[in-house]
Amino acid sequence: MGAVTRRAVVRYVNALNRHDPDEIAACVAPDFFNEHTSVAGTSLRGRDAYRERLPGFLDEFAGLSYEIEDVIVDGDRAAVPYRMTFFYNGAPVRIRGIFRFTVEGELITHRVDYWDGADFERQISR
Repeated sequence: MGAVTRRAVVRYVNALNRHDPDEIAACVAPDFFNEHTSVAGTSLRGRDAYRERLPGFLDEFAGLSYEIEDVIVDGDRAAVPYRMTFFYNGAPVRIRGIFRFTVEGELITHRVDYWDGADFERQISR
């Protein structure tokens, strides 16, 4: 189980780094729950809704890149600390965060994203 979970989450982060909405959406289950803890993020349910939102997100966070710091797996769950970099309205942004995933089969069913929204606001207001 752990190897499948690791593969699924690394595949997902790699897809995010390639900025391909179809490839990203293919990594998640039809009933995917994308949960954000930051006030700057918006949670949603369903692969179709997630796929629909991806182009705008990828455009808004230009050059988005996640650098994986570690992959911690426990059965069907994983935690992935990361460094996220992108440009927002031309301003460079670098934020550390962590994803928490639940995987079923080869697909992600739940993703929780933790990052500091105040740090984001501080960086874009310079």
